[in-house]
Amino acid sequence: MSNGAPHITAITSGKGGVGKTFIAANLAAALARQGRRVLVLDADLGLANLDVVLNLFPKITLHDVFSGKAVLADAILPAPGGFHVLLAGSGMVEYSRMTPEVREQLQKVIDEVAPKFDHVLLDTGAGISDVVLYTVSLAHEVLIVATPEPTSLTDAYATIKVLATTQGRRVVQLVVNQARRPGEGRTVRQQLQQVIDRYVSPTLDSPVRLDLLGELPSDPAVREAVIKRQLLLEHMPGTPAAMGLVALATKMIDG
Repeated sequence: MSNGAPHITAITSGKGGVGKTFIAANLAAALARQGRRVLVLDADLGLANLDVVLNLFPKITLHDVFSGKAVLADAILPAPGGFHVLLAGSGMVEYSRMTPEVREQLQKVIDEVAPKFDHVLLDTGAGISDVVLYTVSLAHEVLIVATPEPTSLTDAYATIKVLATTQGRRVVQLVVNQARRPGEGRTVRQQLQQVIDRYVSPTLDSPVRLDLLGELPSDPAVREAVIKRQLLLEHMPGTPAAMGLVALATKMIDG
């Protein structure tokens, strides 16, 4: 991908607990290492946890910006790993539903910050709530995180189906996390693509394509980094999962 207009990517998942926020943070660090200007926006407005993953204690959050208590520039914080973050306050019940006001504010924030960065990663909530779907609609591309577990695959399929039918998405990127053996990501993509080809694409004007951005191996270093609230790329860069994240970033840039 060449320099120029900012690239907005929504990182989402059908269910929670698949490593979406961990991947968003470490992918940002991997992109920053390659000279990209990166912002991660915590768009999980009801259950934000990007601050926890990065061990940050923000004084100003999106909540303050939305309520007019702070200006947007003051809410953009430097994060470990050389990128920037825009954090949401956790437990913001009033933002767990997509009202016209929240919709307008979120659009305005993204429009304002995007020109300052090469990549804006939107770390969405899990599932297919109206908040998640609206956030995804603001992105150029969608990256779905799934694990090889049956429940994760079922929920990933449901998410892809909704995005294809309601947003006209015809290309969705996939990251398979916690792969138990090399090549499992390809197997998972193939399984999902077969179901999409059978049940989703025939109902649409053109077929949906699932592109495998990459797979991340099951790696004990990931759990250790999460417990310590550290970026895997910063503290254990030589581990298999860290190298997998670097490969993801390279593919995003080259793609």
